[in-house]
Amino acid sequence: MPEGHSVHRIARQFARNFVGLPVTATSPQGRFAAGAAEISGHVLEQAFAVGKQMFLEFANGRWVRIHLGIYGAWDFAGEIAVDATIASANGRMGQTNARGTVFDADGENSLASIGAPRKTRMKMGESTGVSHHADSFPPEPVGQVRLRLLTSSICADLRGPTACEVLTHDQVDAVIAKLGPDPQHDSSRKAADKFVERLRKKSTPVGIQLMDQSVVAGIGNVYRAEMLFRAGIDPYRPGNLVSESEARALWRDWVKLLAIGIETGQMMTIDGLRGKEWEQAMSHRSERHWVYKREGLLCRRCSTNIRVEELAARKLYWCPQCQV
Repeated sequence: MPEGHSVHRIARQFARNFVGLPVTATSPQGRFAAGAAEISGHVLEQAFAVGKQMFLEFANGRWVRIHLGIYGAWDFAGEIAVDATIASANGRMGQTNARGTVFDADGENSLASIGAPRKTRMKMGESTGVSHHADSFPPEPVGQVRLRLLTSSICADLRGPTACEVLTHDQVDAVIAKLGPDPQHDSSRKAADKFVERLRKKSTPVGIQLMDQSVVAGIGNVYRAEMLFRAGIDPYRPGNLVSESEARALWRDWVKLLAIGIETGQMMTIDGLRGKEWEQAMSHRSERHWVYKREGLLCRRCSTNIRVEELAARKLYWCPQCQV
């Protein structure tokens, strides 16, 4: 399932390429035809993410809420203008820049397709953007496209989302109120306090709470495993036994890792990599994590075998020696 950094990258791509323009909305699949008709022809006024959910506001007072879930993804075609905040790592597929390799070997989080893994339908154009390889624009819909948003130069196709619905402003507020804090949406001390309070209020294991979107928005299986390793916290420790200082350190680490994920497009969780090490990690998922999907391998710090267990129906990766 796409984690919070991916959804923020999508929102910034919409903000850069769609906001301020009238948008034609259709549902090639037909399942969102009525919703598409409500927003079609109206100017997109803003796009933002809170955790794993994205919100698009249109000038007629209608909003679209999208939750990609496990299988959802946005595919983009046309002349994509690259937002400076998401261009440093994946903004130029197949090229390099000061940070190193810019396109992950697994195709994760490219400008062409963000969400569930997709074989890209794009090729790079000039350095200012991305061009679709088809002879005509817009391209013919491929597969089950729930929602197509179209301007004169950009096409965005949504496939396989868990949720895609039209809401009013009040309904959007109600959805956001149920979510935990997201530091990219609200970086205030109040947001940090809310996270600390909610985490330490319950005896539920911290490894479950970090993936509870009402406790903190945007963290998924990868960031959960990596953050707890970085903090040296046993994922089975009850939340009410996590100290306030530990909880605040977790929040600060989430602020840091989320910003890195948005900038690079990758869930980079190992600090201090330089040169070839950075390039290798950016190219290969196995080189940028401490414990995630490293079951049976030696811990990078203490050489204990990394464990994998089921916790709340999700795979949990952790080091029993480093995390106490």
